[in-house]
Amino acid sequence: MYRMKMKSLCAILGVVALYGVTGFQISSAQTDGKASSYSPVVINETFAEVKARMTAAKPAVMKRQADLLKERYDLSDRPSDLKMSAGRRAVQEGVRVKLPAGVTWQELGAMSPEEIKAKGLWPKGFLPLPHPNHAEGGMVFPLFHIDEIMKQEGRDLTRFDMDLDLPDHLLPEYPPPIYLTTRPDLGDVSQGKVVTLMNFYDLFNGILNPKQIEGLRLLVTAFPQQQFNMTADRRSALPHRGVTCFDCHVNGHSNAATHLVGDIRPQQFRHRLDIPSLRGVNIQRLFGSQRALKSIEDFTEFEQRAAYFDGDHVIATKKGVNVLERGSQVHFMAEFQSILDFPPAPKLNLYGRLDPAKATEAELSGEALFFGKAQCSVCHPAPYYTDNLMHNLKAERFFPPQDVNGRWAASDGPIKTFPLRGIKDSPPFLHDGRLLTLEDTVEFFNLIQELKLTAQEKKELVAFMRAL
Repeated sequence: MYRMKMKSLCAILGVVALYGVTGFQISSAQTDGKASSYSPVVINETFAEVKARMTAAKPAVMKRQADLLKERYDLSDRPSDLKMSAGRRAVQEGVRVKLPAGVTWQELGAMSPEEIKAKGLWPKGFLPLPHPNHAEGGMVFPLFHIDEIMKQEGRDLTRFDMDLDLPDHLLPEYPPPIYLTTRPDLGDVSQGKVVTLMNFYDLFNGILNPKQIEGLRLLVTAFPQQQFNMTADRRSALPHRGVTCFDCHVNGHSNAATHLVGDIRPQQFRHRLDIPSLRGVNIQRLFGSQRALKSIEDFTEFEQRAAYFDGDHVIATKKGVNVLERGSQVHFMAEFQSILDFPPAPKLNLYGRLDPAKATEAELSGEALFFGKAQCSVCHPAPYYTDNLMHNLKAERFFPPQDVNGRWAASDGPIKTFPLRGIKDSPPFLHDGRLLTLEDTVEFFNLIQELKLTAQEKKELVAFMRAL
């Protein structure tokens, strides 16, 4: 049985490697069938050949991913009455993960992990979410951001091989507001604009100190990245200046762009990355998907040294890595990031707990569950609702290992605890974005933690998290 499983896994990895021969992924031809941690430096196809082949393959790639999403989720636009912080987009409501036939959420919640696994009842929407083209990977941006950057800078973030897969209404509001710990009196200092190299100075001169202004300039300056650069193995039609930190962390928040984590190999084991918000980054103490970075300065420097290039410092040199100067540039960038604040939460008191005079009955009941029966506060304590640690949810208790569009869905391993302050502004949820709504998140953790919550308790938990 063990040999059969290993043969099956090797066959899957071989197929993924074959379809990953797109210029910089590992291929059996390049490695004589042996796995390698490194991307090939020398490309054997011309850029015109690669572009023609991948452009022709794009419709099939996107259809395969669209079919997967349709099978997993209800992707319809179902807005709630609650808006995100700037009021530009409604918070989506309702459970979107589709249940297996013949079972309800309450019935599933009453089963043990072993029973769910044996009966094949783990919802597919709770499996790891693959990248739009997992064998290829790389940064992919939502169309609304591509259009805005093209309008402001004439810099085209379109990829000829794939597009972002999730509908706009399931993503964060755009542009997101910017709140500063140093100037809470100003409210949204972005003035409803996407902050770029074209407008950062006018927006922030007189608000930031000179170091912070220089840090912000670097955060909105484009530098070479794996898919967007001057080399022939790029994924943009024209040679490219690159991407900015704020192309993903737009306005210091997130636009739900996606990527693959740089610190896991081989390719099919790499996690899809749902871009986290930089709001409140000053209260965090560990960074990176494996928490290998210990400060905002480390995160800032190594993001451009390695993460921009799939964690491969060898290929980074070829494509034009931007080596930041630690004593000034890195410090300036970190100083600006450190004053990015969470959005206002008028119902919370000094200790990050609900003020009974302002909260609804459902929110107060949800808070009691959060700190009680649901055990959410074990990992998400007040006031910022993170413990700055990593936790292994061991979701593999519920399903057998399997291939999902080139992503080998097995164990996730330890994942970091994200702050829940302002969580309503940051869909989709979990480290890879597999949970589209807060309702999905509650159902997921109800099963993971074997909580046996009632339908009413689930609603109350959502009500509380919306108030954070």
